[in-house]
Amino acid sequence: MKLSVVIPAYNEADRIVMTLARSMDYLGRQPWKSEILVVSDGSTDATGRVVAEFDPPENVSVNWLEYFPNRGKGYAVCYGMLRAGGEMVMFMDADYSVPMHYVEAAMGLIGDGYDAAIASRAVAGAQVAQHQNLARELSARLYTVVQNLYLGISYPDTQCGFKLFTRRAARDLFNRQKLSSVIFDPEILYLAKRSGYQVAQFPVAWEHRENSRIQYDSLKKSLFVFQELFRIKRLHP
Repeated sequence: MKLSVVIPAYNEADRIVMTLARSMDYLGRQPWKSEILVVSDGSTDATGRVVAEFDPPENVSVNWLEYFPNRGKGYAVCYGMLRAGGEMVMFMDADYSVPMHYVEAAMGLIGDGYDAAIASRAVAGAQVAQHQNLARELSARLYTVVQNLYLGISYPDTQCGFKLFTRRAARDLFNRQKLSSVIFDPEILYLAKRSGYQVAQFPVAWEHRENSRIQYDSLKKSLFVFQELFRIKRLHP
């Protein structure tokens, strides 16, 4: 199996249909085998039933993984990445904000010798079709500056949910992941730098989807992001 695609899902019955349909359409036209692992992070809606109703192409398998209770996006991604069987393993968001065909660029970089390829909305060539609200974008920029200074990394966008790894790098990095929250991305990239893995960035066309399952609509939630960030070095002395 060449590719595994991990999709974390928390009550995504309304959005997973488009994501699976478009992803299967792309993967079904490829000359290699792939799998999609939809990981339910304690979902209480009909996401599982919706996934089960799909009839995937012959070269694509679809698996539903679930656990209870809700543990966080980082936990869901890690859960799927460590159970994936592909030569290359990626995760993508359930809202399909980055189209599946961008995996071609990521796989090309892996073929060039990189251990990981991460999508970015902030490098040359990237396109943002619909922006988030101004307050959230400004908060994200502030967070990125603090994050990069604290962790000693230099990525202008660590939170774009579309990242591909070699199986070896994925198993190593996600086995060492400690955070269960959305701040797992910089944790993984911090571990990658410390371990000497080569990480490439590539531009994507990204579109903000409304009704995000992850909201930072209060001071308490915003502070939580920074609290999680500042745990990373303590968790990996």
